Amino acid sequence: MTAPVVGIDIGGTKTAAALVDRVGRVLERREVPTPARSGPGAVLDAAARLATDLLGATTGPVGVGTAGTVDPATGGIRYATDSLPGWTGTPVADALAARLGRGVRVTNDVNAAALGECWAGAGRDRAHVLLVAVGTGLGGAVVRNGRVEAGARGAAGEVGHLPAPGAERLRCGCGRYGHLEAIASGSGLAAAYSIETGIRVTGRTVADRAAAEDGVARRVVERAGSALGAALAGLVALLDPEAVLVTGGAAGALLPAASVTYSAEVPAGWADVPLLPATLGADAVVVGAARLAIDRPDIGRTNR
Repeated sequence: MTAPVVGIDIGGTKTAAALVDRVGRVLERREVPTPARSGPGAVLDAAARLATDLLGATTGPVGVGTAGTVDPATGGIRYATDSLPGWTGTPVADALAARLGRGVRVTNDVNAAALGECWAGAGRDRAHVLLVAVGTGLGGAVVRNGRVEAGARGAAGEVGHLPAPGAERLRCGCGRYGHLEAIASGSGLAAAYSIETGIRVTGRTVADRAAAEDGVARRVVERAGSALGAALAGLVALLDPEAVLVTGGAAGALLPAASVTYSAEVPAGWADVPLLPATLGADAVVVGAARLAIDRPDIGRTNR
């Protein structure tokens, strides 16, 4: 089959859909703000409208990368944060299949990003990859033999909940303290800066202030990057990937310090495993979702 396919990215802030060809190139793209506060039905309706606008003469299933933990057996949401209120328990695969009249395959958005990067991005031609997404929170995905490792609950690769030195006073998105996400993420940068200065700003603002030579902001960013680099060095020894990829809105700010610490801490046997910036940017999830639609029935559910 040579027809392009549709990939969908459902996030707490935006929902996007793209028509993707069989070598991973985005041909057309649509995006709208996610109507998260209007409930799961409105979110699914928005995603279906975007996809319908692109389906045309395409055949086969649609792929979806979504925020939340996806049940690999059903394509439904096992758990989601308040960025998508009521999303936990939503039968995404079944509900979108009913709206679109065709099969839908669903995985977590970070898993989809990993598939996209391994197909058409920085992980191309690599069968074993660890991808970490550094945004408001911190997510991860493990690719083995070209396939995302889903785990027993669809939650394998959640690196954000590893214990991290330096994060003891910082609250993770899961509600506990001391996790890697609590220090090495946009929300972690904001929290750490607030503790040191009493000033509440966004993680992006902290990164901007660090680049502008704000001493406190630089210290916060460097500490976060070092924590990330040390954790990734340990994970390389555990998972034995060919490369580690870092993506997300806060990745650029953290990568310099992360790279220094990673190089210093990675065990000698894995010294040739590179730490690389991902290259697909905002298209990673839709491209990976399209890949899922083409030939990844082992992840998520095929409905029809």
